[in-house]
Amino acid sequence: MRLHQLTSRWQQWALFGLALLIPTIATAHTIEGSDANFVQAIEGPAIAPFIYLGAKHMVTGYDHLLFLVGVIFFLYRPKHVVQYVTLFAVGHSITLLLGVLADFRVNAFLIDAIIGLSIVYKAFENMDGFKRVFGVEPNTKIAVFVFGLFHGLGLATKLQEFTLSDNGLVTNIVSFNVGVEIGQILALSAVFIALSIWRTNTSYLRHAFATNTVLMTGGFLLAGYQLSAFMLQPPY
Repeated sequence: MRLHQLTSRWQQWALFGLALLIPTIATAHTIEGSDANFVQAIEGPAIAPFIYLGAKHMVTGYDHLLFLVGVIFFLYRPKHVVQYVTLFAVGHSITLLLGVLADFRVNAFLIDAIIGLSIVYKAFENMDGFKRVFGVEPNTKIAVFVFGLFHGLGLATKLQEFTLSDNGLVTNIVSFNVGVEIGQILALSAVFIALSIWRTNTSYLRHAFATNTVLMTGGFLLAGYQLSAFMLQPPY
């Protein structure tokens, strides 16, 4: 089978895979089951387990990953990927640590809605929507950093659902954040390799608009779901 046939088939499966993710992102990045029991039962520093939890949390956090797919979609050089992902990592590290260690609390539904809209924003930018519709070109680096702050708050709200022991808290939260970075690197490495293979075929640019439309749809679904949950939550 020729290379262009392989890449075309991969591209079709990639679009199909993104479409399948749309119904699942509404429940992304939760900590539950045995992981939740472990978080609440731990006493003292637990570096390796919290690194594992952080990595698992990011790899299964479809909302975070969809945003990052949008970020690197048109980045062709690894050094540019590193620059943007670093900005995102710095942003979410700040608010993750601040949220948990300083007990800075925000409404989880609203934060998750903003995370959904961050996917919409990046997909719209990839479609050249800001320039075409509004005649402006936003600073992408600033946007990625700012949205990183919101993504970090989203991560913090999940840990704030549990009663965490003060014994070893700083070590465990830092370890969790390190795990998040490891999971992010692993997931994005796979995505970047897949995109690099797809880019060898002309179908990449031909279907870029459709792919980002799928991303935008996913973002709107997530934002709408979270806003609905916010409106329906019982009053305190």
